[in-house]
Amino acid sequence: MITEEKLPLEFRKNIKELLEDEYSDYIKSFEQSMYKGIRINTNKIKLTDWQEINPFKNLELVPWCEEGQYYQDVRPAKHPYYFAGLYYIQEPSAMAAISFLPINKDDFVLDLCAAPGGKSTQVSTKIGADGILVVNDISFSRARTLEKNIEAFGVKNAMIVSEDPKKLATIWESYFDKIIIDAPCSGEGMFRKDENAIKSWENFDIKYFNKLQAEILESAAKMLKVDGMILYSTCTFSLLENENIIANFLNKHDNFESVPLTAKNGLSNGFDGTSIRLWPHKIKGEGHFICLLKKKYGNNLNKLNSKLYKQLKDYKFVSLFFKENTNMNLNEYVIEKNNKLYLISKNMPEHEKIRTLRSGLYLGDIKQNSFIPSHALCMAYNKDFFKYTINFKSTDIEVIKYLKGETLLENVSNGYYVICVDGFPLGWVKALDNKLKNKYPPNLRMG
Repeated sequence: MITEEKLPLEFRKNIKELLEDEYSDYIKSFEQSMYKGIRINTNKIKLTDWQEINPFKNLELVPWCEEGQYYQDVRPAKHPYYFAGLYYIQEPSAMAAISFLPINKDDFVLDLCAAPGGKSTQVSTKIGADGILVVNDISFSRARTLEKNIEAFGVKNAMIVSEDPKKLATIWESYFDKIIIDAPCSGEGMFRKDENAIKSWENFDIKYFNKLQAEILESAAKMLKVDGMILYSTCTFSLLENENIIANFLNKHDNFESVPLTAKNGLSNGFDGTSIRLWPHKIKGEGHFICLLKKKYGNNLNKLNSKLYKQLKDYKFVSLFFKENTNMNLNEYVIEKNNKLYLISKNMPEHEKIRTLRSGLYLGDIKQNSFIPSHALCMAYNKDFFKYTINFKSTDIEVIKYLKGETLLENVSNGYYVICVDGFPLGWVKALDNKLKNKYPPNLRMG
């Protein structure tokens, strides 16, 4: 357990000035256990249906997130439903920010500092077929983790990139309706959750993060449409990184305003009267800051969308696979890169000069005269989309064997099948002589 003496002296001085009489309550919060949560994937299952199949006991609702639930004394990452993408494991207070961002079904949304993907996956349940989600992380290794989580959640209309926000701002000016900045910060709100956050705080000066945050805000401002909104959040308490940086930004940009947010469900108003703060001594969660900015006026430039030339039906062997195995519309537009095929929305932005991990939904690989379907394809659609499936109950031993990469035996015709758990797709197998060759990705297998 972290005691008051383990907290850096300068931090204690700063937090005392912020909290005044509440300082002792904050220190007592370190005696409490860390709160853990899952967020239900409503793209795959309705909340009412989840309650019917929920395998965990004593789940408690997270008050600021309709899809969020606290858990204790269970291991949700070991249940087959996790591998089916029915929920995302997330610290409960991290679920709060997106609840303050009004998202329309046809919005173009950019998550600028997106890894590991908590806010991106949350947004994905709110946009529709005509909306797009572009997720970015400047770190390529972190973007790989982001890619894995986007895939597991079954997100179809997402582009995954890894670039400096400054470069993106030169290409996607005035493009997005909503931009999310989960800003790199000093991490003071995570001290109770992770003792390493204290060591990081001691190694990095707050001014280092302050400079990064200001630069990211400037880039986001350029990429936002008129009447669009920037959601700015951190997991720290520092005024410099929160209310002060927002005040400095607004002083430089008279075409922006801070949108007043209403504090409820145990959340608190920020020191500027418009933002939101989450204090660990007042809620069941860690420390966060949330602010919403709106662009009042400016110039909306013409959009540069991706150039779409080919459809699924233009690929003979690919279209044959989809016709035989799925109910896919063969008129869907696709992009081929390095023999990998992506389903792409007509609204995806132009990205030829951007380091891109995925241009849309990764469908699979083209190899000579054949098509190898991807795991992402399996995760993106429901059971009825696929013509050949094999369904097991979550309690069946075959599910665990499959998730561990073992070969299964089943009396079926040769060809591709989707393994499902209680009707939710898990991954591919290829049947040959009643043996099901396991196609579950080795890096995702259950340990």
